[in-house]
Amino acid sequence: MQFKHPELLYALFLLLIPIIVHLFQLRKFQKVAFTNVAFLKEATLQTRKSSQIKKWLILCTRLLLLTAIVFAFAQPFSSKSNLFKTKKETVIYLDNSFSLQAKGNQGALLKRAVQDIISNVPENENISLITNDNTYKNTTVKAIKNDLLQLEYSSNKLTAEAALLKSHTLFSKQRNTLKNLVFISDFQQDDSNFNPKTDSLTKLHLVKLQPINTNNVTIDSVYISKRTASAIELKVLIKNSGNTIDNLPVSLLSHDNLIAKTSVAIEDYAETVFSLPVNEIINGTISIDDANLHFDNSLYFNINNGSKSNVLSINVTNDSFLKRIYTHDEFNYTATLESQLDYNIIDQQHLIILNGLDVIPNALVASLKQFTRQGGTLIVIPSKSINKQSYNQLLANYGSNFNDLFSTEKRITTINYAHPLYNNGVFEKQVSNFQYPKVQSFYGVSSNSAAVLQFEDTKPFLYENRNAFIFTAALNSENSNFINSPLIVPTLYNIGKQSLKTPNLYYTIGEENTFDVDVQLQQDDILSLVSHEINIIPRQQYFNNKVVINTSKTPSIANIYTIKNKNEPIKNISYNYNRNESNLTYRKLLPSKNITVGNSITEIFNTLKSDTKVNALWKWFVIFALALLIVEMGILKYFK
Repeated sequence: MQFKHPELLYALFLLLIPIIVHLFQLRKFQKVAFTNVAFLKEATLQTRKSSQIKKWLILCTRLLLLTAIVFAFAQPFSSKSNLFKTKKETVIYLDNSFSLQAKGNQGALLKRAVQDIISNVPENENISLITNDNTYKNTTVKAIKNDLLQLEYSSNKLTAEAALLKSHTLFSKQRNTLKNLVFISDFQQDDSNFNPKTDSLTKLHLVKLQPINTNNVTIDSVYISKRTASAIELKVLIKNSGNTIDNLPVSLLSHDNLIAKTSVAIEDYAETVFSLPVNEIINGTISIDDANLHFDNSLYFNINNGSKSNVLSINVTNDSFLKRIYTHDEFNYTATLESQLDYNIIDQQHLIILNGLDVIPNALVASLKQFTRQGGTLIVIPSKSINKQSYNQLLANYGSNFNDLFSTEKRITTINYAHPLYNNGVFEKQVSNFQYPKVQSFYGVSSNSAAVLQFEDTKPFLYENRNAFIFTAALNSENSNFINSPLIVPTLYNIGKQSLKTPNLYYTIGEENTFDVDVQLQQDDILSLVSHEINIIPRQQYFNNKVVINTSKTPSIANIYTIKNKNEPIKNISYNYNRNESNLTYRKLLPSKNITVGNSITEIFNTLKSDTKVNALWKWFVIFALALLIVEMGILKYFK
């Protein structure tokens, strides 16, 4: 038992007053003459005995009465925690990721969790609440009730570890405060470690929301599997994490019109193929019907009229191998001699190749420096007899320079498979026994740039820095057989394709996505992504002949967006939600010291209330005082 006002207990010293009054009677007895002395002695003895009992009873009742009154004013209470000495803080993490669309016993897990929070948290209690994309610090349920009722599912999925760290930042730095963290989630399995640690004043309450079933079908991916002169084959991969389905309808829409429909039988995986016409703009949607999770039932994609990279080759030697790679159906290839070069067309290019020049003029060095600064890509293929001074004047802009020519045969043996040129499926596996191309001579290099291809002694054959790809050896047939090697096609082709990164079929929300838009803007013009009432201005960087757009967490809603310059549409692009949450597998949670695990929000908050409940006892002492007063009155009136 504790007291709200313990200083009032000093009033118990007042109990000495009735004790003094009862022990030291100041009343004087008068003598009365009586004829029968024997009878008088007997009456006196009986009166004194009964008087002593009555006085002790009255003394006890008055002492208890005064004690009860003093205790009542001191306001005694009982509690598991001394709330008047320890401040309480409550932080709630509410997971609103897409996996919470799954159905529980009382409907969608997220919607039920919101209702339980509103019902169980006192509406005026100070709390902090966070979701995957919002933070409400030092507020009340009453203040954020409308926000909770309108809470939407978020594509910004936090790992359990990240959510725990973010929640802890909302606690104050004050010591000697009782901290309660209520962590509400389905605890879907992810790649992070979840090893929560607490201290004596921090209690973690894990609320695991469990769906009634874990069946789910998702459209995993879409890609172009084959192109012909008349058609495009679009392959759709579908995954199933539940019971086998014998007949699952799959629909293909373009511009919101149904253009094809099929059905598949699926156990774990299934594929289906749609045929689309060539040279037709497709704003496509693949859709299925699955009752469990809804976010992964549709996948948006776009097939636009492809933009071609502009490739300019400045030649001295034969460029037939470049013409075979940069074909007119995918590239706008232009070849010219250095003596006939029109410098005005440099700004219109995406890729420029210096093919076997002996000397690089100063004017061309200056133009190429500005070209690469504006986002253009440069390939340098030296001749066997270069003017090192002119070359190094150019290469200094890319942190390197050529040294002496080594007339030694070297094999090209090392491929940097992690380089962006080769990490997009060029090689199914790392090759270690292919027929190595070789060179008869090469230039030594002073550079800290990343090597793309290396000789057997680890010296670079091709390296890249600041949008410049630099070969260290001439590629003519007298010096090297590299142009006849299988490596040349993916190397030069991917450099050309990456010089203008045309948009993919679709992008995933939450990932770093970068693509180029082949457009020339006026000063102060800005590109925007528009879909219905959504208008987003993404991060963008303008160059002479293209705009580089970078997106990550925006847009946050999956759909088909139109890239616009003011009100003029340029092309369409699609964004889809990440499919990681489609796999309904969950962590196993175990309680430990200062960590409780429950399946119900109501259960957890009832535990918190019982742990901090204050039982006021002053009313009982008032009732006891009144009862003692009645007892004393009865003794005075009826005790003879």
